[in-house]
Amino acid sequence: MAAAAAAMMLSSCTSLSYYTQAAQGQLELLTDSRSIDAWLADPSTNTKLRHRLEAARQIRRYAIQEMKLPDNGSYTNFTNIKRPYVLWNVVATPELSLKPLQWCFPVAGCVNYRGYYSKQEAQAYAKQLRSQGHDVEVGGVSAYSTLGWFSDPLISTFIHYPDAELARLIFHELAHQVVYVPGDSKFNESFASAVEQAGVEGWLERFGNQAMVESFERYTVRKKDFMALLVRYRGELENTYASDMSRDEKRATKARLFMALKDDYQVLKANWGGYAGYDRFFAEPLSNAHLASIATYNDFVPAFRALLRKERSWTAFYKSVNRIAKLDKTERHRVLARLAAPAPTAPLVVQRTMGEVASTGK
Repeated sequence: MAAAAAAMMLSSCTSLSYYTQAAQGQLELLTDSRSIDAWLADPSTNTKLRHRLEAARQIRRYAIQEMKLPDNGSYTNFTNIKRPYVLWNVVATPELSLKPLQWCFPVAGCVNYRGYYSKQEAQAYAKQLRSQGHDVEVGGVSAYSTLGWFSDPLISTFIHYPDAELARLIFHELAHQVVYVPGDSKFNESFASAVEQAGVEGWLERFGNQAMVESFERYTVRKKDFMALLVRYRGELENTYASDMSRDEKRATKARLFMALKDDYQVLKANWGGYAGYDRFFAEPLSNAHLASIATYNDFVPAFRALLRKERSWTAFYKSVNRIAKLDKTERHRVLARLAAPAPTAPLVVQRTMGEVASTGK
């Protein structure tokens, strides 16, 4: 997730109370952090945390040396916070639309969420939006990038992720420091997702054992299955809202589809052997807001993966992405769409030797 704190802290158009909570939240996160070396030297640091910090340090080293991601103060410190998420995002849509509301900030541009370091404040703002007739979701966020404005710390909200998932997160957030286009979340998140995917593949090949590889494969399959489920229902809702149904018919269909989504998730969960990692998605009543940003993290991933294969090195890849980033949004998306398109199949040409030609007389 890109620039939540940078967006909040650098905005002059938000309310004073919003600005204050954002500044205080980021300041506390930074002032409460200590270097990894300090944590490891502290005899009171428990063994489990020591192992996680050492793993994170090795992952960061790989990101810098092999993936050519930024070598700065990010992920050299650790902050232990007393809450399950570092912040909570509020996402909102109209009642019969999947187009999210946007909030615009300097540096980050326009984004589809508004972040709070306090769950209570996020819920209060969500209540305000619901009173205006919007669909709203409040979702916890484990990590974010400040785009290099600050030295992003490792946080207790994600430090205990399995190694490959920890690597995925670090690669993703560091990627936002390489390229970031204000106001184009689909470009930014798809780029970072492509970097994380390719990065984890290489990291596992270098450092993974069989158990780690199998664990991450299960994670990847479950994520793919869950995303496919959400994309399917998003499509059905889009068709419903674009149809000639009356508003009441659309509301009834919407309610039916969300009920079916919950039922299908239970089937999916059973196929996973009861894995409950996505249960928190259903913690609040389902709404359009839950599905508003599904495409943001995925639509252009195939294009960026194709570009990485073409360039064959991280450095060349980043240079190409930066060139694309400088285009206007319409052309930028057009270029990515072309990159993602499957290559045309060449006609099959069978070449024969001169001997074969002579023997057939043709």
